[in-house]
Amino acid sequence: MLSEHQKRWGVDQWAAYLSSHDLPCMPRSKARLLELEAEHGERLAAIDLADIAAADPFLCLRLLREAEGHRAQRLGHETTNPLGTVMQLGTDAVHKLMLDSPETDESNAGLAECEARAHQASRLALRWGAARADISPDEIAMASLLAEIGELLLWSFAEDLPLAALEALHSGHSARSLQAQVDTCGFRFKDLTLKCALIWNLPTLLTQLIRGIDNTRANLSRLCVDTARHLGSGPDDPALPADIAAAKHIIPGASLEWLAEQLPGLNAEQAAAIALKAADLIDPPTHHPETGA
Repeated sequence: MLSEHQKRWGVDQWAAYLSSHDLPCMPRSKARLLELEAEHGERLAAIDLADIAAADPFLCLRLLREAEGHRAQRLGHETTNPLGTVMQLGTDAVHKLMLDSPETDESNAGLAECEARAHQASRLALRWGAARADISPDEIAMASLLAEIGELLLWSFAEDLPLAALEALHSGHSARSLQAQVDTCGFRFKDLTLKCALIWNLPTLLTQLIRGIDNTRANLSRLCVDTARHLGSGPDDPALPADIAAAKHIIPGASLEWLAEQLPGLNAEQAAAIALKAADLIDPPTHHPETGA
């Protein structure tokens, strides 16, 4: 439960409080590490460790913070993808860090839903990003994975806040999730993410992608995050065709059908229906009043 003092905190105080906590990892990440090492009979290679981190926003952030600390000491390049963090730290250090990390509470439904959404956004970024030769899909995926870390930290250490925002949304008191956050907490959870990123000195590129400056990479990252949120409502969410139409604008070389097929968790029939609706949004069917056609 929050204290009366904490209930009056603004985004800066919450960012300072949350960024001081020891970051956890998802239990499945440790389990996967031990499973693969038992299978191979040796320590995992850097690419395998990076794959585990790329599916866990908490672990990815923990590694990134450690890597940035090492980079600052050595004046190296900014680390903007999971493999880069592993290479910066070394496989032995990453192995120890993963096993020493506290674990999140997977029984926390709000945290599990938010984390699954972040993972979906990251997977979608890898798929859609691969269709543009002028961007690095790994960077877009990492930004998408970490875009909602502020909300994830709240679910982990101050769940009263996101629970209050959900209640305001579901009760109809607030029309949209962002408005619910402001109404109940006084700030957007995205602003909390950006404040924490500033405190942690996260790479400038990732922070810019999360903030959403108007360029192709940032627009694609933001779209993947939004689409993952809409997917959480199921394949009939009315916003999904508009998401596919927006993706077509960013990735003009890809077909609407291919873009819809990349949406995680949908079957071919559901993807085809979304693509058809997206096509109508881009090029609405002509209506002739005199014939009704």
